[in-house]
Amino acid sequence: MKKYYLLPLLLILSAFIIQNVNGKNKKNVTDKNSQPKSEIINNSIHGESFVLSGNSPATFLFNKIIPGSVVVRNNYDAKAKGNIIYKKGEDYLIDCKNGAIKRTEKSRIPDYSKHSLFGVKNFDYTKVKNYSNQPFFIWVDYKTENNADISIPVLYQKNIKKTLDILNKNKPLKIIVFGDSISTGGEVTEPRFAFYERFKKSLQEKYPKSKITMENGSTGGDTTRHGLERLNDKVLTRKPDLVIVGFGMNDHNINFVAPKEFHKNLKSIVKQIKNKTGADVLLYSTFPPNPEWNASSHNMKAYAEATKKVAKETKSAYADVYSIWKNALKRKDPPSLLNNNINHPNNFGHWMYSQAFIIE
Repeated sequence: MKKYYLLPLLLILSAFIIQNVNGKNKKNVTDKNSQPKSEIINNSIHGESFVLSGNSPATFLFNKIIPGSVVVRNNYDAKAKGNIIYKKGEDYLIDCKNGAIKRTEKSRIPDYSKHSLFGVKNFDYTKVKNYSNQPFFIWVDYKTENNADISIPVLYQKNIKKTLDILNKNKPLKIIVFGDSISTGGEVTEPRFAFYERFKKSLQEKYPKSKITMENGSTGGDTTRHGLERLNDKVLTRKPDLVIVGFGMNDHNINFVAPKEFHKNLKSIVKQIKNKTGADVLLYSTFPPNPEWNASSHNMKAYAEATKKVAKETKSAYADVYSIWKNALKRKDPPSLLNNNINHPNNFGHWMYSQAFIIE
């Protein structure tokens, strides 16, 4: 009789052991492979930027904000010395359901309606002394009930096979960044916040045994015409394994480089890199600048499409920054993302860029 009682007990015990072993194995696999994205952990957003005018509301990237999760400060870096933490009810009001924030009447938050270009249509920034948005930003941490993921993983990743092979074999990888002022990290408050530094960090975290180095061969104000002129010194002689190439912001301005020439120039840049260095190329598009800027052709879509087309034609990878930015503009106003109020992303804008540089 004891054997009959013992059998079900053994079966229950065996099932318990198997379940726990499987659970441990599953946990180990998850811990090893999961790479939480920079500013998105548990549907939390870090340092989303806003400029607030008067008592008009500005909307977040996401609605359905979790009450009590909001922190509003005057610096992007939550650990910066001298941070001012603004107070709900005294400095700002939150509409959690719709995802909106606005100043109070006696708020300490700078009033963007006092900006020299506020409300100005078709503006010429050279006509004013102070056109930067930096003094007016607030930076907000919060949690949302939404899936707070705006990323678009790098397209055509099979075209950076050399890079991935180097990383998987734990060998040294040399990256060169080549482009205009956005690619120099123009106006980020610290170099570590630039999109390419975030990209390097994400790769280093994913491949900790590979030594990753980066050089920046970008020059502010450059178009693809300048890129062709600087290509030899900045890239071809530098022995890269991966070159990140991004132009378009200056090309697209009125009377600069038309989309057809842009496509031709960019394709020539990529082909020379591949033929003369053997490096992989990762192209990225850029975003539409302030819609009220008078020097812009406001045709950035054509340049983004040309960039993607060159990626396909040259068997390169493509980071779709343009689509991420356009999606954000469905809820965000452009000045809240532009450090110079014209064509340079702020720290949060560079984080948005980095969300197009996700390697899976």
